[in-house]
Amino acid sequence: MLGVMPTREAQRLADAQGLDLVEVSPNAEPPVCKIMDYGKFRYEESIKRKQARKHQKVVQIKEVKFHATTDTGDLDHKLRQIREFIEEGDKVKVTLQYRGRENAHKEIGVELVNKVVEACLAFAITEQPPKLIGRVLGCMLAPKPVKPGSSGGGHQTQAAPKTEGQQHQAQPKVQPKLSKDFDPLQI
Repeated sequence: MLGVMPTREAQRLADAQGLDLVEVSPNAEPPVCKIMDYGKFRYEESIKRKQARKHQKVVQIKEVKFHATTDTGDLDHKLRQIREFIEEGDKVKVTLQYRGRENAHKEIGVELVNKVVEACLAFAITEQPPKLIGRVLGCMLAPKPVKPGSSGGGHQTQAAPKTEGQQHQAQPKVQPKLSKDFDPLQI
């Protein structure tokens, strides 16, 4: 803090120290300048930008496709895929495409997409509700926001390492929440 002084005097002080006179705030009255090594300053700023890029999380959008005739086994498999994508922090676009005569019974596809959304409410939020665009019915699911003060991945648990005898055991199935009047034969 050298106070207010003429520009030429400030430049002489900077030259005497072998540093640069850098204008920090040009819109202030009077303008604020700083005596510093400008090359070193730019280098440190570039390092900070690289570190910020390194630590940022890129959210990808994964797409899971359905048809109106998707059966319960395939539905279970696709729900497991959706859960894995959401737990990895990615968004999931759920799309249902109508083919041929399925266009005459769009309510079947709407029911199926609503069942998928209901089954995913435990671990995801609906970012974009189901919307029909042409022959495609789609919605967007996103991971639930982490509450402040929690330890990050609130619903994830650490599994014990598998021993040789446990490697071929079947994984527990995820059962989707389906309404009482759901009949897979109608789809």
